[in-house]
Amino acid sequence: MNIGLIAHDAKKTLMQNFCIAYRGILSKHELYATGTTGRLIEEVTNLSIHKFLAGHLGGMQQLGAQIGHNDIDALIFLRDPSTVKPHEPDVNDVIRLCDMHNIPMATNLATAELLVLAIDRGDLDWREMYR
Repeated sequence: MNIGLIAHDAKKTLMQNFCIAYRGILSKHELYATGTTGRLIEEVTNLSIHKFLAGHLGGMQQLGAQIGHNDIDALIFLRDPSTVKPHEPDVNDVIRLCDMHNIPMATNLATAELLVLAIDRGDLDWREMYR
C-alpha cells in the first residue's frame, strides 16, 4: 500500500515516535511524505520514504496530486489545530481530496493507530483493485 505522511511542525516529533512504534508495519509499504516530515522520519527509523518538497514549498500540492490520481491508499496527517502557522499546509484541501477519492485519512494519533493496524490486517487491500 502507498501511505502518505504529513505533520504540522508541532506534531513532527509525534510523527517520528509513531513511525518508530509502527516501523515493522510501515516497512512493508511504500511511504510518501512532505519533505521535512519525511527527512525527520528517515533520520529516526531508517525507513525508505519518497519525499516531496516541504509542505509550504509545494509538497502538499505534490501529495495532493498523488491523491487525485488515486496513487495514495491511506493518509496520516498529524495536524495541530490550535497553533497552525501561516506557512503550514491547510488540511481542508487534503480532506476534500481524500473524501472525493475514498482514501482513508487519520488526523490524530488515535485514528492513525487504527488506520495502520487496519492496513496490517489487510482491511484496505480492496484499494489495490482500484489502482
